[in-house]
Amino acid sequence: MTVMPELETLTADVEAVAPRVVLFDFDGVLFRGDAFHLFIRERYRRSWWRWLPAVLVAPLLLLILPFSWRVPMHVLVRIALFGLGERRYRLAAETFAADLARRPRQFHRDALQVLRQHQLQGDRVIVVTGCEHALVSGIVQQLGLTGLDVLASQLRPGWLGMRVHWHNVGGRKVQLLAKQGLSAWQVAYGDSMHDVAMLKVAAEPVLVNGTPTLCKKVEKALGRTVARVEWF
Repeated sequence: MTVMPELETLTADVEAVAPRVVLFDFDGVLFRGDAFHLFIRERYRRSWWRWLPAVLVAPLLLLILPFSWRVPMHVLVRIALFGLGERRYRLAAETFAADLARRPRQFHRDALQVLRQHQLQGDRVIVVTGCEHALVSGIVQQLGLTGLDVLASQLRPGWLGMRVHWHNVGGRKVQLLAKQGLSAWQVAYGDSMHDVAMLKVAAEPVLVNGTPTLCKKVEKALGRTVARVEWF
């Protein structure tokens, strides 16, 4: 089949003006640590009675842990969010997000600068994270970051409180991106093996603050070299 020159020119023009897609993980890349873990820990600190059911189920969770870390994690999250409806959860998440945003040392300054540079260059920036959506969106908003998308883990209301609906880790990040109509991206910043699926699709995968051992593991999984950056 012969392609008309006009169609070829139109396709080239579209590709030329289309913004580059740049992905940032959140925890470990923009944020020092695990934001949702800190939120859950704060829930236990503020409600001492939540420790009682957590301690009671601890022996069973320890037996399950060698086979699956997700089940113990989900159980502890369910206990931490017990009794919270959607509105109360969102309020608690937004309040904690504001508190985290007031801790400048909690963030990688270099990462935030690079993110803003990508935006100034006209790139489409997407934060793709395993952190919960309301919490990470609140943090991003408090930091004054606008004009970007957030694809994150999601909770849903249950009889006893909020519960995990979509845990956006590993290959699920790529699945969620596909639901947004994205099957390729130019740059991806990650910091762990959990980001391999996202990094593999990127034309330019970048490992943030990775040790030499981790770098070797990531490159072996990708089947190619990866750029490395040290961000503070």
